[in-house]
Amino acid sequence: MDMRNIIKKPIVTEKAAVLKEKHNKYTFVVDKDANKFQIKQAVESLFNVKVESVHTSNYLGKSKRMGMPAGYRSDWKKAIVKLGEGQEIQMVEEA
Repeated sequence: MDMRNIIKKPIVTEKAAVLKEKHNKYTFVVDKDANKFQIKQAVESLFNVKVESVHTSNYLGKSKRMGMPAGYRSDWKKAIVKLGEGQEIQMVEEA
């Protein structure tokens, strides 16, 4: 699996901002098949930082309707990555 395909996008919410400010944790949407070791390697190689820990959560897609037809959103996986002391990832919104 390619490192650039493991991390799909950052999650930018109020809760993610609080985790970043208080605990130096960053939140990403990652590939469903990626494990914690692969996520750690991807973050370290892409952002040149030292990762202390990785926590993951799997989310099932919600059922959605638009009039008569019904469908499902895709399943996805979230990773919360804690960086070492003094490490930081510069996000696009901050630049």
